[in-house]
Amino acid sequence: MSDQSKYEIQDEALIRDDIAGYLRKHEEKDLLRILTCGSVDDGKSTLIGRLLYDCKMIYEDQLAAVTRDSKVHGTTGGDFDPALLTDGLKAEREQGITIDVAYRYFSTDKRKFIIADCPGHEQYTRNMATGASTANLAVILIDARLGVVTQTKRHSFICSLLGIKHVAVVVNKMDLVDWSAETYERIRNEYNAFVSRLDFSDIHFFPVSALAGDNVVEKSENMPWYDGSTLLHHLESVNIATDRNLVDMRFPVQLVSRPNLDFRGYAGTVASGVVRVGQEVASLPSRRTSTVKSIETAAGPVEEAYPPMAVTLTLNDEIDVSRGDMLAPVNNLPRLDNEFEAMVVWMHDTPAREGQSFLIKQTTNVVPGVLTEVRYQMDVNELRKLPGDVDSLALNEVGRVHLTLHRPLAFDSYRKNHSTGAFVLIDRVSNITVGAGMIVDRPVRKSDEGPKSQNISRTRGEVTRVTREALLGQQGHTLWLTGLSGSGKSTVAMELERRLTDSGRLCCLLDGDNVRHGLNRDLGFSHDDRTENIRRIAEVARLMNDTGIIVIAAFISPYITDRAGAREIVGDKSFCEVFLDTPLEVCEERDPKGLYAKVRAGEIHQFTGITDPYEAPENPEIRIDTTSQDVEAGVSQVMEVLRDRGVIPR
Repeated sequence: MSDQSKYEIQDEALIRDDIAGYLRKHEEKDLLRILTCGSVDDGKSTLIGRLLYDCKMIYEDQLAAVTRDSKVHGTTGGDFDPALLTDGLKAEREQGITIDVAYRYFSTDKRKFIIADCPGHEQYTRNMATGASTANLAVILIDARLGVVTQTKRHSFICSLLGIKHVAVVVNKMDLVDWSAETYERIRNEYNAFVSRLDFSDIHFFPVSALAGDNVVEKSENMPWYDGSTLLHHLESVNIATDRNLVDMRFPVQLVSRPNLDFRGYAGTVASGVVRVGQEVASLPSRRTSTVKSIETAAGPVEEAYPPMAVTLTLNDEIDVSRGDMLAPVNNLPRLDNEFEAMVVWMHDTPAREGQSFLIKQTTNVVPGVLTEVRYQMDVNELRKLPGDVDSLALNEVGRVHLTLHRPLAFDSYRKNHSTGAFVLIDRVSNITVGAGMIVDRPVRKSDEGPKSQNISRTRGEVTRVTREALLGQQGHTLWLTGLSGSGKSTVAMELERRLTDSGRLCCLLDGDNVRHGLNRDLGFSHDDRTENIRRIAEVARLMNDTGIIVIAAFISPYITDRAGAREIVGDKSFCEVFLDTPLEVCEERDPKGLYAKVRAGEIHQFTGITDPYEAPENPEIRIDTTSQDVEAGVSQVMEVLRDRGVIPR
């Protein structure tokens, strides 16, 4: 007897003996939102139809209608066509393709599911992006006869862009390749090679025949070489509980509730994190602070709330809080700025152009803004920037843009927090949603951005960089050491300086604390000040590199975009990112300056790794694991890279 049959017998008994218990059991089940995508005719609708049919989630009259329509519109020669369970539009049935996003609900004994069946055609990329925006898991279908095609890559990129971490790759139509294990392994290796550059944390592969039902709900007897689970079993068991951001509390205010003179509450949905009674919060953008007095729900007051609970918060102080404002912990605030950069999927026939004005809707807030610059357009099929300058985005194109707002907005990067990092662009005349965006981070300040002073010009000397480097017998280069406080940056930097000097190389060490005593003594530790701190250091490093000096820059530099900005200023060929990869607990145990102890005692409020985030490098040129490598080994690793790059002779 199959597991599904066992569940049905148990449910029948529960319905007969305890109907309230049956309803409670199904109400409390976990919900998984699934996106299905892939190229045209890969079998997305057929797969969903097979899931619904084999899970017995189809009413008899619906099944009869599909059986009847299969003889007219089906693609199976008159037999039952599962695809017609989801292809509901007339045009879809006539063409045998999916055009719009179709949502289907079904449930098993272990979990509830909402499936978004997305179109495969490139012209419907915007529809696919819509379906992916709320999904926990993506089911990407690949036709076993064709392998990885352009649309497979396109949809995989968009899933990664929209932050989907879990992917089930379904190699469909295995019956048409004689259930070949070699074909399955070839496709698996090809796909893994492609997605190695994408941000997926969990990928599983399934060889199936959606039309016949092999490895969909029941194990296939036609593929004895496959020892993995069925697709349904994976969907029932995949862990998505850890995907939610329960660290960064964000509460966008949707409504100020005043039922009487004695009550003022702020209603909304907890976007992320956990809010507790007694917690000190700040209202953004005003930055006024108070503490949470109570948390009210439809079922009564609670001590804490978490996403996606809809609650009403009351505060102990009468501060100004309105719809569109955001409540957040005073020691963990989002960024507040009137400009940011984002990846945008353009969804309208009229192209987006620089200088165009939009309404930007993010959480409960709507702010007017301007598309200041289209930085570049992405070739989503090859995962690269398209060459050449662009100033617009056409329908279904994806690009990175710079937006300037009319007033400050509280936000996080999309990678960190999907709720506060996502937004839509609305046309101010027609009120139509024309684009969907994911905030990348604060703007990267380009090295060629003009200074505020107008009547100035650069002076070029007659002695070139090449001449200076030939004189010194080395190339100007910047070694950018990044890592948490206590990771060993200064220790490695000082040993590296000694090693280079002993070998007759001219170098200079720029250390975070030393620079803040002089050049950057006017800067604090806010987001903007941290960015300016790194910009100034990068400018100094570039000037030194121009004279042929090797610069060792040892700075926490916690943000990816700040380090990218430093690389842009110095120049990619002269920049080497060195990541001191040390876990937070190890850094805190070392605590060479006693800073972690002060943070835990509440004496320091803005500290990377504890109250402020650290964004680890994704692809550093050098990674030094200080838990397994000693200082000598780490420095030797850097020296070898310098020799390979021709910075110093062998």
